[in-house]
Amino acid sequence: MAVRPIIRFPNPLLRTAAEPVERFDSDLHGLVADLVDTMHAAPGIGITGPHIGVLKRVVVIQLPSAAKPGTYVNPSIIEASPEMIRHAEGSVSMPGVTEDIERHARVRVRYQDLDGNERFEDADGLLAVCHQHEIDQLDGLFWTHRLTRLKRDRLIKRYAKLTRAS
Repeated sequence: MAVRPIIRFPNPLLRTAAEPVERFDSDLHGLVADLVDTMHAAPGIGITGPHIGVLKRVVVIQLPSAAKPGTYVNPSIIEASPEMIRHAEGSVSMPGVTEDIERHARVRVRYQDLDGNERFEDADGLLAVCHQHEIDQLDGLFWTHRLTRLKRDRLIKRYAKLTRAS
């Protein structure tokens, strides 16, 4: 439908918890279509309502190997493996910088589809990382807060340098 402007770090909306979706209507379908278009244009593999200034619990994820994006409304992690993995993460709201983050290797996610039906998804590897990253965002936890203070400060300085250069 439309590519929307992405909220950039350090906008306080990125640290604000999103509200649950209660209406499963054409507005929600339009929001999801805009999220898909915006994610592809960014480019990225995951995006949430808060990334475009809409404080609703909506996530779209499309891994490079996926034929189409997955949509998750009101997602929550209900199980997580004790095994951990490290993966480079970044954000459409902070383009150009990444850092390794430790996350659970496997998760089980409860969510609703666009019609409001309850669904479950078991994810591992990169998909598990994406679910945790995006659900953190919905909870108002920007990904940089998973870093040590030293790594976060260095990353923010790198990002500031990139934004000044462009």
